[in-house]
Amino acid sequence: MDNLLQTELSVSELTGLIKQTLEQGFYGLKVSGEISNFRPSSTGHWFFTLKDASCSISAVMFKGSTWKVDFAPQEGDKVIVTGGLDVYGARGTYQLKCDSMEKAGFGQILAMLEMRKRQYAALGYFDEKNKKPIPKRPLRVGVVTSPTGAALQDILNILQRRAPSVDVLVLPATVQGESAAPSIANRIQQANNLLLCDVLIVGRGGGSIEDLLPFSEECVIKAIHESQIPIVSAVGHEIDWALSDFVADLRAPTPSAAAELVSQGYLDSRNQVGNLRTQLLKSMESRLALAESKLKRFDTKAMGMRIKNIINTKEYLLANATNNIVTAQNQLLKSYSGRAELAIRELQALSPLAILARGYAVVQNQEGRLVASKEQAVPGSLLTLTFTDGCRKALVKE
Repeated sequence: MDNLLQTELSVSELTGLIKQTLEQGFYGLKVSGEISNFRPSSTGHWFFTLKDASCSISAVMFKGSTWKVDFAPQEGDKVIVTGGLDVYGARGTYQLKCDSMEKAGFGQILAMLEMRKRQYAALGYFDEKNKKPIPKRPLRVGVVTSPTGAALQDILNILQRRAPSVDVLVLPATVQGESAAPSIANRIQQANNLLLCDVLIVGRGGGSIEDLLPFSEECVIKAIHESQIPIVSAVGHEIDWALSDFVADLRAPTPSAAAELVSQGYLDSRNQVGNLRTQLLKSMESRLALAESKLKRFDTKAMGMRIKNIINTKEYLLANATNNIVTAQNQLLKSYSGRAELAIRELQALSPLAILARGYAVVQNQEGRLVASKEQAVPGSLLTLTFTDGCRKALVKE
């Protein structure tokens, strides 16, 4: 040190020595304070002042570390940061370079919640076998929340839109502060003692982890576990959680989502009815179109054309049949005529007249019997001789 006092140093050399001394001597620091003058830059770095009642120090958290912070820092937040001192030589100033940040008391709260979570998990409060089914179409939905909060209005609006026939019973409760947990637990017990509803939505809108602590208190956890009415836990936003989420029969990421879950059965029924209506209308339209198509066949003009076509077809068939009959008859007559001529020729060939025409005669006795031999022609008998052109009587002399 004495050597340094006797040595002439440039500003840069002195700043370098200060930087080395501070950065090597002050690292791994854990500092608590209140955020002030918070200035997030467009590059993603956070610049702010960390102060307490009497002092303040400039601080920075670079983009490479901000992603680890699970909340959005705001003016007045009490936080605990870890890091070391950093010297900015261009200005000759020093600042606290933060590597992590958490809300003051956040670590203790998380440790307490984790311990309580293990305790009730060991008791079986979170077991799946203890979960009661949420009714698909509840007739009455109970809501345990603040009567003035936005969460209640979201629930009412969604239920009115998706299931307007459902009765909604609001069980007003304090959801923040020391009296919140007993208020919530009492409302849950009241709903069960009087059987006020078919399903309960227990929750509130978003907030800090301290704001959500009532939903992790022992009296609330026990009331939910002992409830005979199915309970939907809807605490905070999607990234928020409370022990009520684990012990409840169903966890909803937001109060709005809880309203959607308990009304899903009604929405499914409405969609099913809508689909059936659409199918019925299509079936009716198809049947009507088929009936109209069939009815057009019986239109006066169409019927006349159809009958005319039928008559024309029948006339055509009749004309063909008549022509066929006449042709068949002529062919039959021609065949019979030929056969008759042939028979006539055969008869003529066999006719005795034809024989007589060749010079022969038929000899008959007086009884009309044929005389075929001389013994039958007894002398003195009278015979009849038949020629081709007539008859003569003859007397047999010898």
